[in-house]
Amino acid sequence: MRTVQMTFDDDLVTELDQIVQETRTNRSAFTREALRMAIAFYHQRKLVEKHREGYRRHPVTADEFSVWEDEQAWGDE
Repeated sequence: MRTVQMTFDDDLVTELDQIVQETRTNRSAFTREALRMAIAFYHQRKLVEKHREGYRRHPVTADEFSVWEDEQAWGDE
């Protein structure tokens, strides 16, 4: 593991200290998990943007999925 020095606003450190006390963890562990979650969210957003761009370049056509209509089972038959 590496040590990284970071600078935070006083208000953020105060809130962080309250949370780590409540959750019985420490600043480093909490920050590691928060960064993991932020990185996962970043990658998810990138995938959404990629899909959105794909559909923008190749929009769904009106009959694109109609070929599957006869295969659908809605349970009301």
